[in-house]
Amino acid sequence: MPPVDLPLHGRYDLGLVALSVVIAILASWAALDLAGRVTAAHGRDRAFWLAGGAFAMGLGIWSMHYVGMLAFQLPVPVLYDVPTVIASLLAAVFASALALFVVSREALGSSPCWGAADCALPLRGRISRHAEQCAGDRRGNV
Repeated sequence: MPPVDLPLHGRYDLGLVALSVVIAILASWAALDLAGRVTAAHGRDRAFWLAGGAFAMGLGIWSMHYVGMLAFQLPVPVLYDVPTVIASLLAAVFASALALFVVSREALGSSPCWGAADCALPLRGRISRHAEQCAGDRRGNV
């Protein structure tokens, strides 16, 4: 049995890295467009644009991060904890809704929402990702 403290050497799938970058660019473009639409809308339409924009932007942020994590390949099986993956998607959508709400107000101020979403999501993604260890527990954090 190999020693447990040996480092795992991974590699990046450049195609998935490129896909993650494309997703990030498209999500950013959509976020800018949707912020303008939310700002221009009023009443019930504003709520629909905000909800749709939050879902689209949150899904884009979440997808970019998870595709980026999939790009890093390890020589051991890697599993994802489904409840944590879903929680990270909901966190991204909620943070996106809050950010869209803040940037679409009449008096625009600075908002830590964008940074909070960007910081919280990779953390949740890393928590949800597990790899089988060579010895000891069947699952461990990567």
